[in-house]
Amino acid sequence: MVRFYLVLTLLGILLPYGALVPWLVANGLDIGLLFTEAVANPISIMAWLDVLVAAIALIGFILVDGGKHKVKYRYFAVLGTLSVGVSFGLPMYLYFKEKQSIQPQF
Repeated sequence: MVRFYLVLTLLGILLPYGALVPWLVANGLDIGLLFTEAVANPISIMAWLDVLVAAIALIGFILVDGGKHKVKYRYFAVLGTLSVGVSFGLPMYLYFKEKQSIQPQF
């Protein structure tokens, strides 16, 4: 499972940024245009709100569960969620947790 989560972590950064980078190349760092296009219709607003709620839930889960299980590097998963999204933060956290669970504890 460790490799599975690692692959998903890599896909979780490559796929979103694979869509963002061409847009940045074409439009530059135009934050206003980015926001305008991100909320261009009710479906995209619904998708962003869904992602926002999932990100808040994930960050709460990482902080509570990660503290309970003493998952090392859990804060990197929080930063990954905030900088990339749930598609990166969740598999990253699961990777850290799974990797730690298979290592001998002293």
